[in-house]
Amino acid sequence: HIPLSGRNPALQEALGIRPHVLVLNKMDLADPRRPPVQGRAGAAVVSQAGDSSASSRPLQAVLEQLRQQGCSHVVFTDCQRDVNVKKVVPMVARLVAESPRYHRAESSEHNILVIGVPNVGKSSLINSLRRLHLKKGKATAVGGEPGITKAVLSRIQVCEKPLMYLVDTPGVLPPKLGDVETGMKLALCGAIHDHLVGEDVMADYLLYTLNKQQQFGYMQRYGLGQACDHVEPLLKHVALTQGRTQKVKVLTGTGNVNMMMLNYPAAAYEFLRDFRAGRLGRVTLD
Repeated sequence: HIPLSGRNPALQEALGIRPHVLVLNKMDLADPRRPPVQGRAGAAVVSQAGDSSASSRPLQAVLEQLRQQGCSHVVFTDCQRDVNVKKVVPMVARLVAESPRYHRAESSEHNILVIGVPNVGKSSLINSLRRLHLKKGKATAVGGEPGITKAVLSRIQVCEKPLMYLVDTPGVLPPKLGDVETGMKLALCGAIHDHLVGEDVMADYLLYTLNKQQQFGYMQRYGLGQACDHVEPLLKHVALTQGRTQKVKVLTGTGNVNMMMLNYPAAAYEFLRDFRAGRLGRVTLD
């Protein structure tokens, strides 16, 4: 969803001249019709940014903007289905071999750091590489929220020839976000805990963005007859159709009465979860 604003600009300075590859993951969730219109600096050693594009025109638009930012080695992947993941190891090995500073004749193994913002699939990338190259199962835990990886883990082998180890790291956000809109995009993609922003605020921004891009997949998903201009009617409909209710105790003069009320926060979370899972269509926020 965020091939440009899903990158941490603070990582660019840390990289310096180190050979690095930018992995744009979750390409299956991106809108193939929509080229991004703005970008931010950033990179990673084997870094991951938010979801990328799947068709040639938007893909070329992304690549061109990244080249202007000095990032020329880019791979678009889908780690759930192992799409394009096999391109990562040969590209990394070639970049290390072409860098005299980091290519050591006495050492035949590659030690690669995986860095990026939270919830972009760093652990999923490592697991995908192990599936493809070693036919092994999960080596590191994954989840659809930030903070699953809590510490820098030990080296994890992902390939035999060349002998390559990857180090999984927790997601790192910049100390200060450039603007509110960038923060909202990161929050929608799960890089920031929902409760820190507010599910209702995020749902409102998501509906605004979907309408602005004329992405009306939510109408089909929730059985709506027309698009919604305001988030309250949408959340009410979601709560009714998805059974998102809560029991509330009402104090009256004759005693306590239990009432069933619509759970709007739960409906907002359902709306966000459907977006993140691609059930509202393929959307690029940048």
